[in-house]
Amino acid sequence: MDTTIQQDHLEPSLFQTTSIKLGMWLFIISDALTFTALLTGYGFMRSLSPRWPVQTEVFDMRLITFMTFMLISSSAVMAMAVAAARNRNKDHAIRFLLATIAGGLVFLGCQAYEWTHFIREGATPFSNPWGVPQFSSSFFVITGFHGLHVLSGVVLLATVALRALLNKYK
Repeated sequence: MDTTIQQDHLEPSLFQTTSIKLGMWLFIISDALTFTALLTGYGFMRSLSPRWPVQTEVFDMRLITFMTFMLISSSAVMAMAVAAARNRNKDHAIRFLLATIAGGLVFLGCQAYEWTHFIREGATPFSNPWGVPQFSSSFFVITGFHGLHVLSGVVLLATVALRALLNKYK
């Protein structure tokens, strides 16, 4: 069964764009504002802290560099998936979606490993072995929210990829 987007979603809205595009922009803006609030709170707590742990003594910077590389690479591959879909190249779009999903899953696996290591070192949301409890609190909140963000993207992309494989898009 072929499904198509309802016509009313394709007509310009109040802001001279489609409802779908407007909804996506509102989601992106709200996501950016949420991350901004979390990082601002982190900066505020850090500035008030008498002693903030040195990140290179707490974290494996090679792992963090690899995780950053995975996210940037996944973003680039996602852009390639969008371009392939716009060019109506279904096979490439699906391959790029699957590669993006794989990158997200690798990132989430690395984050699970990082959390496990952090917890084994004695960190909890309310205390840590490196000093002020706000350090681990902000770590768990920010990375947890980010992990949820990535997981949501992986689930959404998997749904889109599956629907494309089942020829649900024109």
